[in-house]
Amino acid sequence: MEVIVAEDISKKYIIDHQKAARKNFTLRDTFSDKFKHFFGKGEEDEVEQEEFWALRDVNFSVNQGDRVGIIGHNGAGKSTLLKILSKITEPTSGRVTIKGRVASLLEVGTGFHPELTGRENIFLNGAILGMKRHEIKAAFDSIVDFAGVDKFLDTPVKRYSSGMYVRLGFAISAHLSPEILIIDEVLAVGDADFQKKCLGKMRDVSESGRTILFVSHNLAAVQSLCNRAFYFEHGRLKLQGDTTHVVNNYLSHVAKTTLEHTWKTPEEGPGTDEVRFRSIQVEPAYGDGKLYIDVTTPVKVHIEFWNMAERADLNLSLHLYAFTGECIFNVGTTSQPFDKGLVSATLDIPGNFLNDGSYVVSVMVVKDTSTVLYQLAEAVSFEVEDHREGVTWYGKWPGYVRPQFNFQISQSEVLV
Repeated sequence: MEVIVAEDISKKYIIDHQKAARKNFTLRDTFSDKFKHFFGKGEEDEVEQEEFWALRDVNFSVNQGDRVGIIGHNGAGKSTLLKILSKITEPTSGRVTIKGRVASLLEVGTGFHPELTGRENIFLNGAILGMKRHEIKAAFDSIVDFAGVDKFLDTPVKRYSSGMYVRLGFAISAHLSPEILIIDEVLAVGDADFQKKCLGKMRDVSESGRTILFVSHNLAAVQSLCNRAFYFEHGRLKLQGDTTHVVNNYLSHVAKTTLEHTWKTPEEGPGTDEVRFRSIQVEPAYGDGKLYIDVTTPVKVHIEFWNMAERADLNLSLHLYAFTGECIFNVGTTSQPFDKGLVSATLDIPGNFLNDGSYVVSVMVVKDTSTVLYQLAEAVSFEVEDHREGVTWYGKWPGYVRPQFNFQISQSEVLV
């Protein structure tokens, strides 16, 4: 049974841009204009209005019991869609038909009155959802236990931390029996224990026949929880369908990569009179039909350069950096003499070594093991996506490397 039907949904915002009437303002002009505006004598600034379409012609339907992951880059229209479905804002055109009671957790503190206590906000939110007092009381203990805020129940929520806010907000939304649960980035706040409880509760909710719409940048969590996915791009619904198919398509389009640079001749290549780069390439060993690099993907880095000197004693040094600037590792080839001509090298980076994140490769040609002839900084870059199997925690995995070492656990003694 269809519980949500969206027909040609569009949402337009008007953005005002103030444009000064004069180009070259002095500090004196600024103070003079402020003074004139204060007394109502100043000239009105010109205002340019720009139309911004947050959503354009969006159509979809959601069946009862569906768990729909909504993915896309920042500004793609995901949160605007949720606000329309939650009836926080109206679409500019089109219509949405919803059958069932909706509970929304769109941001930290949604639906809370800051001056009211946690206890009072539980009853307030239940009343907003249309629940009877006895129904709220029946779920009250479960809400408090899930949120872990029993010590602060009679404290005004304005004194809660962001983590306490989101734990209580999620607990209320999940336990007060809405037919449709709409959640925006709930895993962005909270510790590992809360994330496990959150995903487990969402599974329980969906198994009871209720419907979930889940926006998250955590694609591993989306793949674990959701049976369907919507991929939004620039306000349009680009793709919908099976979660794995949609996520793979999204990743193949948005991967932040510059996997190859090639120069046809030594004159075009970067370098010096002694060495010139011909190419540097990152070659992923894609598997299972993937078109993106994840933490399990082996990667080769191929490098070619022209040696312009006779019998030069050369080696390559490669640095892998995180986008934040930290050096993850530095490796070098052996130093050996080369004749004039093309020199090539290949570095193998195994799968299950790098953590998810963005990486940059820099390469330098070194003479006599100590003299840098030329450094090709930020030569190529690539993105590594998350991938997990048999893990129920979806927070950020710490560290820049994520090796699979032989780490065994077993029962060594049984107490009787």
